[in-house]
Formats: sequence, structure tokens, C-alpha cells
Amino acid sequence: MFVRVAGEAVMVTEAGVRDADSGTVRIPRVQGFAEWSPQGARSPKAEGKALRERIPRRAHATLDLDGARPDAVAAVEESNRGRIPELTPIRVGRMAATPFAFLRGSAGLMAHDLARTPMTRVRAQICGDAHAANFGLYGDARGGLVIDLNDFDETVYGPWEWDLKRLAASLVLAGREAGADEDTCRAAAHDAAGAYRRTMRLLAKLPVLDAWNAIADEELVSYTDAHDLLGTLERVSEKARANTSGRFAARSTEPTEEGGRRFVDAPPVLRRVPDAEAAAVAASLEDYLATLSEDRLPLLSRHAVHDVAIRIVGTGSVGLRSYVVLLLDHRGEALILQVKEARGSALLPHLLTAGFEAAPVDHEGRRVVLGQKRMQVVSDILLGWTTVEGRPFQVRQFRNRKGSVDPAALSTDQLDDYARMTGALLARAHSHSADPRLISGYCGKNEELDEAVAAFATAYADVTEADHAALVAAVRAGKVAAETGV
Repeated sequence: MFVRVAGEAVMVTEAGVRDADSGTVRIPRVQGFAEWSPQGARSPKAEGKALRERIPRRAHATLDLDGARPDAVAAVEESNRGRIPELTPIRVGRMAATPFAFLRGSAGLMAHDLARTPMTRVRAQICGDAHAANFGLYGDARGGLVIDLNDFDETVYGPWEWDLKRLAASLVLAGREAGADEDTCRAAAHDAAGAYRRTMRLLAKLPVLDAWNAIADEELVSYTDAHDLLGTLERVSEKARANTSGRFAARSTEPTEEGGRRFVDAPPVLRRVPDAEAAAVAASLEDYLATLSEDRLPLLSRHAVHDVAIRIVGTGSVGLRSYVVLLLDHRGEALILQVKEARGSALLPHLLTAGFEAAPVDHEGRRVVLGQKRMQVVSDILLGWTTVEGRPFQVRQFRNRKGSVDPAALSTDQLDDYARMTGALLARAHSHSADPRLISGYCGKNEELDEAVAAFATAYADVTEADHAALVAAVRAGKVAAETGV
């Protein structure tokens, strides 16, 4: 095919653009784009297969904790450093509730252990905290519901295996909490890894654009054969559609004399903040606007800031400064933003221990937001970041039709379905930043990796139960303050 470039006829070929007369390549490789692979070059799939010689897939069953492993209670206390002191007993109380809850709050401790396991050294943008409760529903810009990973506080560029093993271990713990037998729990971990492997293989075969947007919501249940989970997902979806800023504002705010609204104190979960602190948070939103796409600005410009409060969220996040900002439009309809403190990823020190290089982070809120956008097919249109009194924060919509499945409350059949669904979602999320051909080539067609991950997950669940027992004993002995039921 011939085209005109600067008035001259040139021929477009697979290798680039050649002069019609001489055949000389006119356009070199463009930075940021792929180079066309010469014939005979080894493919990413072949490179993945070759990795099995260095790290056999069965090696992922290995869990060899060394004597330098931190004491579980000390690790919890260290992770509380820098949090709001009066809230840390709530965090400890939530972690002490069950072994699964302990795992949810101990991403850093597990990263310490994962840094000492066999690794392919292939990296992707990972969630860093991909336990089974960190998948859920949320609203897209057109009012539909999306199911995907939904927590990225610890996101970092790291080994894909770490996310997969954390997911698998969490499924074993969730199953045990639900009363499932050990075979069922192990099968859930096995099938999560299997769904990850099969999904990565599917994505590797698709055109890149199709793979990028793959696994739409309406196809996910059928693709992962999660039909036993369908009723639960429908109930969660129904609740999620009603889980909006407006509904939260109706329950948690009251009218003011000026005709606006303000938050109503409901300590310790929700409490208004001093005027100076509220003003600092509100003022930070100006910098937040600069992190958004310009087409979002008219939307926010039609809302006025009315009030600021602190609201406790999650398990691992308890004690971080997490504000809710009440915005009202001209009709008095509410839009609530969450301005949540962003600390350094708990995985970072352990990546360095494992010998990975880490690029410097200029703003932790930006790290979280960009990591989220790299992993999700659809992200909150109001995701951004800011700084409040020298501390980095991420900003997002609060109660954006969010809903979640409690994996510890699922029946035996549902747990296995949920495992396959989350494994598939995790593979899709990783494929945005790592070549699925490479990971698929390593994972292969048989179940060797699935069996190894299931063995690791079962062993790590035992470790977590022991860690949880140590924390409970410390709480009972009065060594660590804990507040339960909050």
C-alpha cells in the first residue's frame, strides 16, 4: 500500500514505512510503542515457558518462614504507627474478630513472608491487598454496576504471584470461618488459581484491545461457571443501587439555619471536625481539581462544599485520616467525596528485600489513583489526589453504589463460584500492565500451578490462624488495647 508522506510516495509494510523507490525504512521505532518482532524471535509465551526451568510451578507451594519473621502482635503495633491514636483500638478489635479479619489488616506481614517465597520475577501493577473481600460492585458513569477489585491502598508494581497467593489464602480462611470443610476450602484456593490461569490464557489469545476490555459484567458469571452465586450477586446489586451519597446524606446529615446541611456526630464511626481542620480539607480540594480531567470540572463546579467529617472505614484502613466532604447541588442533592489518607504501600520494604527496584513515589495519593486506573476496566470518574497539611490523600466518590459479597458468609457451592470469579478478575486486572502471553506461558495448561497455590494457601491460612490467636491472647492479657463491636 502506498501513502503520501511530506508529498512523497512511501510504502507501508509490516516492518515500518519504506521509501517507494529505495525500500529504506523511513520511520524508526516510536518511543512508547512496541517494536515489530522479527521472524524467528522468541515469543513472550515461549519466554514464559522458559521461566518454568528456573522456578518450577510446583515451587509455589513453598512456605518456609525464617526465624527473623516479625512477631504478629509487634507487626500489628508497628502498622498502627502514625494513625490516629484513639482509633487504633478499633482497628485491633476488628482484626481480632476472626483469622480472616486479621489477614485483612496484615498486608505488610504477609508481604514479608511472600518476599521469601519463589518468584518468577515477572511484575505487574498489583493490588497488594487482593484478599477475597476486596472485590465488589460499584457504579460506572452511566449508572451501571461493575464488579472488580475495589481497594488499592497498597497497590504497587510487584510480583503477580503475591496477589494470587493472598487471594487464595483469604479464600481458605473465609471458607473456614463459614464452616466449610477443609477439602472445600482448599478447592476454593485451587479454583481461584485455575480461573486466573485460564483467564490469562484466554486474554493472551485475544487482540490486545479486546483483551483490555474483556470480561464484561454480564458475561462474568457464565464465563466462570458461577451460577450458584447468581442469586447472591443479584441481592448485592439491588442493595448497591441504593447505596448512594444521597441516601447516606439523608441518614447522616441535618439541615442548617442557612438552608444547607451538615453532618450529625455518630461517634466513633462519624464525627465532625474542628473548623480549622475542615477548612484545610476543603481548601485541599482546589489542588484535587487539578488532578482531574478537565471535562469533570463543570460537574463539580455546580456543587458547593457544606461540611467535613471523619468517618471510619474498613479494617486495615482504620486509624487513617479518612474525611467525608458534603457537597450539595442547586437542588440540595448530595454528592459526597471521600478524602482518604494515603500512606506508603506496606509492600514496598519487602519488595526491596526481595531484590526488586522501586521507582520513587512523588505522591502516595497519586500512586493509589494511578494504580487503580491501571487495574480496573472502569474507574470512578472523580478519582484524584491532594495534600492536606502536608499529608498525601486520595479523593474519590463515597457510596458510589458500592456493594460487596461477604466471602465468609457464602455456602460451599457459592464459595467455589466466588473463587473462580475473583481469580478471573485478578487475571484481567494484571493483564493491563503485564503481557498475558508471558504469564500464560508460565502458568501453562495443566493444574500444576493451581495445586501449588492451593497448598501454599492452606499452609498460610494455618500461619494466619496462629497470628490471630497471638493477637487475641495479647488483647486478653491487656498488652494491646482493643475495642470490639465498632
